[in-house]
Amino acid sequence: MELLRKSITVLFLAIAVQSFAQESKTVQTAFSKSFLYESKKLYEEAITSLKDVYEEKSYPMNIRLGWLYYMNKNYATSINYYQKAIDLMPVATEPLWALLNPQVALEKWTDAEKTYQAILKLDPKNSTANYKLGLIYYYRKNYTSAKKYFDVSLNLYPIDYDSMLMSAWNNYFLGNTAEAKILFNNVLLLYPTDASAKEGLGLIK
Repeated sequence: MELLRKSITVLFLAIAVQSFAQESKTVQTAFSKSFLYESKKLYEEAITSLKDVYEEKSYPMNIRLGWLYYMNKNYATSINYYQKAIDLMPVATEPLWALLNPQVALEKWTDAEKTYQAILKLDPKNSTANYKLGLIYYYRKNYTSAKKYFDVSLNLYPIDYDSMLMSAWNNYFLGNTAEAKILFNNVLLLYPTDASAKEGLGLIK
């Protein structure tokens, strides 16, 4: 009797392994098809190939569908799938960066601000996130908040063109003309014909 039980257990295990292998192959095939369709810009077909095998708790599927819906300009649905990916991997910055694509496309700047802040909670020294968040505050004319983020970006990459130039203008509008002048001049060291830096120096004089 014990031998029979062991035989049945082994049989069920073999069936389960075979079933898993078949399911795994089906998913791999669906992903391959989605990439093939995407290469031809057939986004609807690429989406359908994955939706046929969709698993709600699959991070790769959700982030892939988020991308495909974004490419198909269905931004609201893209955001939904990216959010599912974020929920599945809450300490990953990858889906947060991906989420920014449809948010920016929809010009949802408040949502984008929250996404950059979420990235910085996980990766406080990320220069790109600090710079982009600085830009959001700069264009709102919230120069004090912008400086906080521009300073981080600039300290990480002291001769980065974008960080130098935006920090220069931000300091100018804050009334920090001495600091702005140094930064405008640093820009001109690397890019002697830069019109924006020259304009800034002209205003300070």
